[in-house]
Amino acid sequence: MKKSGLVRLLPGVVLIVPVVLVVAAWTWWPGRSGTASFDSAGTVTVRRGTFVRMVRVAGTTEAVRAAAAIAPRLAGQSSPTLVITHLVKGGTRVRAGDVLVEFDPQDQIRVAFDRRTEYQDLEQQIRRLEAEQAAARAADETAVKQAENDVGRAQLEARKNRVLPAIEAEKNTLALEEAEARLVQVRQARALRRRTAEADMRILEIRRARSERALQHAEHNTGLMVVRAPFEGLAVVQAVFKGSQMTEVQEGDEVRPGMPIVNVVDPSRMQVRARVSQVDGGSVSVGQAARVSLDAYPGLVFNGHVAQFAPLAIVSSLTPAVRGFVAVINIEGSDANLMPDLSAAVDIGVDPRKNALLVPREAVAIDAGGAWVRLRRGSSFVRQMVVLGEIGADHAVVVSGVAEGAILARRPREAW
Repeated sequence: MKKSGLVRLLPGVVLIVPVVLVVAAWTWWPGRSGTASFDSAGTVTVRRGTFVRMVRVAGTTEAVRAAAAIAPRLAGQSSPTLVITHLVKGGTRVRAGDVLVEFDPQDQIRVAFDRRTEYQDLEQQIRRLEAEQAAARAADETAVKQAENDVGRAQLEARKNRVLPAIEAEKNTLALEEAEARLVQVRQARALRRRTAEADMRILEIRRARSERALQHAEHNTGLMVVRAPFEGLAVVQAVFKGSQMTEVQEGDEVRPGMPIVNVVDPSRMQVRARVSQVDGGSVSVGQAARVSLDAYPGLVFNGHVAQFAPLAIVSSLTPAVRGFVAVINIEGSDANLMPDLSAAVDIGVDPRKNALLVPREAVAIDAGGAWVRLRRGSSFVRQMVVLGEIGADHAVVVSGVAEGAILARRPREAW
């Protein structure tokens, strides 16, 4: 009896099992046009917040503090070439006072020796001329004194003219006039010789002053043959055009005055010099937050802010119709890979909108029909069309379609 009852139940069980399997498959099938459940780990909530539009610019990293060691400009010389005898290796960490580059000092030592010899010779000429002029002044004073004595004797003789014959009186008068004329002549000659002596001395003094300055310049040039680091940093050897290619400066090369040889940069403080297009120029200002990423190291991202922004635009190298603004972005923090002359991308936050309805970019799908999201209703998700405003790198502004607090699927296409 019991066996026959079980046999009667088996056909019903067989019919129920396929129905349950079909319903389960219909619920799970991803291509259906109904709803689907989603766990809490794959959901996001629509919230209000501040939306910041990002402006991306490209630039090059550089050190905030940098100094260039250049071939010295030699004072008093006609720009001779200099030979490098010692050069620091590129990438070396240097401290303040360390030698960066040395030049061959032989020419400067020789010039300084010649200038010192010339200066000493002029010193001797001035001393000899002073002695000669002292002797000449003594002779002039003797001649003047003698002429004055002659005048005095002639005056005494002229006082006797009242008691002397007319011919003798006339002789005394003529002798007095001759003595007085001689005195005037001697005094004039003395004044002229003194002026000549002063001119000769002045000429030698000017020549000595010029020679002294040349000596000082030569000695100073000798000290310029060694260039030291002004502060602690990283040494970067400059590249120059030699032959038909760009190569780094090497020991033994001849360089011209004013040519940069080595740069010392402080890698602890870096910045990016970028160019902002004329379209975004009105949105960027000093103080705005920025995010810096390096093209060579995609995983490195730094925070920063706009430190400088040029008020005047510059012409593009491609066409004069396109202009741009130069912006300097300070980088916060440091890294061993953050070095000068690296290409960087900078995202600058501009035009903040407070109390905007925000939804993550990953929760929005856009196709030919428009933008849509997966909105949770009860324990399932349904497709919901939305109207978007501004779209940023991480969030988008929702104009209509969902309300604040709505729960959306993090990836709507997976829910579909």
